[in-house]
Amino acid sequence: MNQETHPSLVNPLILKNQIGEDLSETEEIYKENIIDHYKHPHNKGEIEHTTSHRELNTSCGDELTIYLNINNNIIENISFTGHGCAISQASVSMLTDKLKGMSVEQAQQISQEDILNLLGIPISYVRMKCALLSLKTVQGALC
Repeated sequence: MNQETHPSLVNPLILKNQIGEDLSETEEIYKENIIDHYKHPHNKGEIEHTTSHRELNTSCGDELTIYLNINNNIIENISFTGHGCAISQASVSMLTDKLKGMSVEQAQQISQEDILNLLGIPISYVRMKCALLSLKTVQGALC
């Protein structure tokens, strides 16, 4: 699944429908950030000599693999591969940015609330698994 085959995944009206609520002005800014991370993801691609973990969201087909380079208990490098909706892809892009340089202990303390705060917009129950897939995948890689 990619932008070319699924253009509706980056349509702001579709994103609004995924979220399920009207957005405030501040939330509009966050929505634009989500779309930007979806279209131009940070840290996307496989890196060598890593610990990796793969997770699926079977309810909508999102798929993520996280790659971690850990040295002296510090996440020196992190990347991902996979595909999915704008929410899941933006979430993993933002989370990988946040985790670079963090200790493993700090990374293990990242919560669901932290992920939702990164996204900055209300997430409907239907899209919650999409938003949290990045966290689930990172937690699996850190075990």
